Amino acid sequence: MSEAGPENVLGRFFRLRENGTTAKTEVLAGVTTFLTMAYIIFLQPAILSGVFFDPPIATGMDFKSVMTATCLAAALATAVMALYARYPIAQAPGMGENFLFVLSVIPAAAGAGFQNGWQVALGVVFISGLLFLLLSVLGTREAIINSISPSMKNGMAVGIGLFIAFIGLQNAGLIQTAAVIIPTDGGPVLSPGTLVKLNAHFVSIDLLVFFFGLLLTAVLHVRRVRGSILWGILATTLLCVALALMLEAAPALKQSHLMAGSKLVRLFRLATGVVSLPALAPTFFKMDLAAAVSMTMIPFIVIFLFMDVFDTIGTLVGVSEQAGFLKDNKLPRANRALLSDAVGTVTGACLGTSTVTSFIESAAGVEQGGRTGLTGLTVAALFLLSVFFSPIIAMVGSYPSITAPALVLVGAMMLVNVRKIDWDDYSECIPAFLTMVGIPLTYSIADGLALGFISYPLIKLLSGRAREARWFNYVIAAILLVYFVFVRPRY
Repeated sequence: MSEAGPENVLGRFFRLRENGTTAKTEVLAGVTTFLTMAYIIFLQPAILSGVFFDPPIATGMDFKSVMTATCLAAALATAVMALYARYPIAQAPGMGENFLFVLSVIPAAAGAGFQNGWQVALGVVFISGLLFLLLSVLGTREAIINSISPSMKNGMAVGIGLFIAFIGLQNAGLIQTAAVIIPTDGGPVLSPGTLVKLNAHFVSIDLLVFFFGLLLTAVLHVRRVRGSILWGILATTLLCVALALMLEAAPALKQSHLMAGSKLVRLFRLATGVVSLPALAPTFFKMDLAAAVSMTMIPFIVIFLFMDVFDTIGTLVGVSEQAGFLKDNKLPRANRALLSDAVGTVTGACLGTSTVTSFIESAAGVEQGGRTGLTGLTVAALFLLSVFFSPIIAMVGSYPSITAPALVLVGAMMLVNVRKIDWDDYSECIPAFLTMVGIPLTYSIADGLALGFISYPLIKLLSGRAREARWFNYVIAAILLVYFVFVRPRY
């Protein structure tokens, strides 16, 4: 290939040789990341349109339009991250923010007398996106990253690893999170030990598919097979296709003990086509900005601001720690990286979707060797293709047992950062520990980080070591305390 060939151009722009990677590795890493997060393409429109809920909620948003908006916003934000910051971190509308959008913001807008609740909610997301952008341009979010101690940064990486693994185990059905209510004389109480428990029914097709994928991926990883996570996902998908064909040939098997009530029967469907036409007009530029700045809606702007700032910081630091991007406890080009989700959120609101943030599933691509923006560029291209090839993506993304093994394995790999925490200094390791356990137990990166960000300067101050925390740590802790005391409890 000539020096001016596409591979050499990509190699120079993304500095592949300097980062110890190749174009093939980066593309495979991008495909891996995309497959582990492809569920958002269908889950996001299902949530925002209301069909996800039982019974369905009439939000007024069009499913196909939201799906197109989700793909376009994810592609744009990830491309900005890839080309401007040159990091292998993917962006898409965030989980958590989408439920807040439907279950809190739209009802609040309706309660305030606004007839177009979802348009008001899009306006709230748009304004919060502009604030994200302003904080990024001013360097505030980069200052937050730089103020975090090395032990806290590693604690964040471990916490995110535990969170990823927990999501994978939960998606597979191995870990159950439904609580049991026990009636007593004093009223109903939660049965101890049942908030999180092991699924004892191992002989179910969902768990068998999950264990197949987990063992295959783990063995390939131990044998250092390149693209082990991707090969595991593809092999598990082929297994599910074979099972689906078997069920079509013998429908009576659906009532068997192995198959009855399984997600495979309820969720997995063979692709009925290859190409589908996108739609965008129903949600395009439909946000109501005037209503979004009303007194009723302003608190939600603050909540979205908090969630996106700390979700992105947590994911960015956690994945960067895993990939070895941090230099002298700082992330090069951090401000560029932080601009991408702000651009994605603003654009996403214009297109018709909720807050865009960095996805923890990016760790899957990093574990497969992704080290540059070429990984992200691959993800962005696949999101664009998904607009037209949604039937194929739906087949993989709609059945959690296919991608759950990848999340569990990646979570395990991220726990290596626990040995980098200064366990001999309790003023460092206790806030790091609170962050580690807070992220998975609160089921929120933002809330888990808040526990660490509040406790870190307080412990330093009260133990007579106030100067070891930066002034910015105290400012962030004070802001978070005000937020949790006065803003969060109202919603």
